[in-house]
Amino acid sequence: MKPIVRIEGKKGSIVLVGQFDFNVHKDFRAASQELLENSAISHIEVDFEQVPYLDSSALGMLLLLKERAGAAGKELALVNCRDTVRQVLEIACFTKLFTIR
Repeated sequence: MKPIVRIEGKKGSIVLVGQFDFNVHKDFRAASQELLENSAISHIEVDFEQVPYLDSSALGMLLLLKERAGAAGKELALVNCRDTVRQVLEIACFTKLFTIR
């Protein structure tokens, strides 16, 4: 899976397709870096609509993105989470750390 970056006005989206695991680390970092470095972007969304599964390394990547987005003054939200993905996020208490829509 290679994340897809979409920019609409001040919102940047990282669209994930397939399993979100360690194999995606390099591509996810490149996609997030592109949005973090774009000064026109004030809000970043990670779109999970097409993600059936994520593992602990994906949780780590999300935490790192949250930290970097905060340092860059950008809002971050996780969107379109399937039930299986939402369950993993809830078990990891990410509902307390992230905006999840």
